[in-house]
Amino acid sequence: MVDLKETLASGLAIRYTKLAGVVRELASPLTEDQFWTKPFGFGNSFGHLMLHLTGNLNYYIGAQMAGTGYERDRPKEFSDASRPSKAEVMKKFDDAIQVVVHTIRKQSADDWSAAYTAAGSDAKTRFEMVLQCATHLHLHIGQMTYLGFELKKSA
Repeated sequence: MVDLKETLASGLAIRYTKLAGVVRELASPLTEDQFWTKPFGFGNSFGHLMLHLTGNLNYYIGAQMAGTGYERDRPKEFSDASRPSKAEVMKKFDDAIQVVVHTIRKQSADDWSAAYTAAGSDAKTRFEMVLQCATHLHLHIGQMTYLGFELKKSA
């Protein structure tokens, strides 16, 4: 008999790892300046989207499921003017992905259907939150892809 818990954990861990690889590929050709450039009068820079994704994962999965103690400042994810280095931002994102994958692998069969609550979330179970975070990551990968194309045109 197939173990549904292991199937879920394995599939989700593989998906998060794959999406993180896509993000790294998209970030790789960007210079430090491009990483923080907003090519449009609306929207965000690649760097601010990275801060946002890192905060999202660290809060919804890290703090709320893994008990990391992470405290989120969501508005700062979009407005931080300090412009940390691309390497530092990417390292923090990779660290968040590791927390997510580790947390996913630790879930028992009962954990997946355990009640879930967090500020800013309508997820009712841990599984639903992990799935929402994956789709959120994927959504912003689409934006990052478009930003990459636009930044290459203006380079």
